[in-house]
Amino acid sequence: MEKSCLECGTRIIGRADKKFCNDSCRNSYNNKFNKDSKNLVRNINNRLRKNYRILEMLNPGEKTKTTKVKLTSADFDFNYFTSIYTTKAGTVYYFVYDQGYLPIEGGEYYALVKRKVK
Repeated sequence: MEKSCLECGTRIIGRADKKFCNDSCRNSYNNKFNKDSKNLVRNINNRLRKNYRILEMLNPGEKTKTTKVKLTSADFDFNYFTSIYTTKAGTVYYFVYDQGYLPIEGGEYYALVKRKVK
């Protein structure tokens, strides 16, 4: 039984379970196949990466305090974070990986913290 490449349709020579004629066709096929589902993930990861860089820039040490104006002027998006940590006292920290922020003083100021990775 003669098989043809799933991407370009040319005749396949080689192993019986081979689906593509070369790596280029395999990559093109998989990129087309996964494009729609990965676009959302790629956009979210880009946003998280940008938020992380902003927090890292404003908090080079372990702790600091900043304003909401500084965060928003750096294009920080408060809708994207990786986890929420609530203390026993009920204080809610929002984290982007190991960089966190805590709204204080009515939301005009933020305490920035860095979680120690174990």
